[in-house]
Amino acid sequence: MQLALFLIFGGLAIAGAINLLLQKHPINSALSLVVVMMSLAVLYWSLGAEFLAAAQVIVYSGAIMVLFVFVIMLLNAGEEEHTHGSRAAYIAGFPGAAAIFCVLSFVFLTESKHLGSANLGGQLSQASNNIAEISSVLFTKLLLPFEVTSILILVAILGAVVLARKEQ
Repeated sequence: MQLALFLIFGGLAIAGAINLLLQKHPINSALSLVVVMMSLAVLYWSLGAEFLAAAQVIVYSGAIMVLFVFVIMLLNAGEEEHTHGSRAAYIAGFPGAAAIFCVLSFVFLTESKHLGSANLGGQLSQASNNIAEISSVLFTKLLLPFEVTSILILVAILGAVVLARKEQ
């Protein structure tokens, strides 16, 4: 079952990355990037890194993508043309969404049977140990790159605001 999840969400991540490159509109590219990041979160979850999957969804798919869309909207000063959507999205989107829904339903239904008999105490202590190790490394060895990244994102947003400002 893990192989099926990997193949589906790995293929979805690759398709989203290719769609990101082929889109003409920057908002559609940003939405394709959200698909890639959510697919990576599912892959992290399937590998047993629940904290990393949650951080991927909260930080990257949430906060960073809001910043990307904000910067795109600031820089896109022209009139946006209205389209009826991509034909490829209609052809592949509905069957793909149905297939993902079926696979996730199957996984959740089969895992709920095994959940009652599992030793949750050992898994919870192992998960908290994993979170403790990640946070220890993040706030000791990787603190400088973490802070430099946040400053770079702030400078990029300020630069977008300065570039999008209209002269009077």
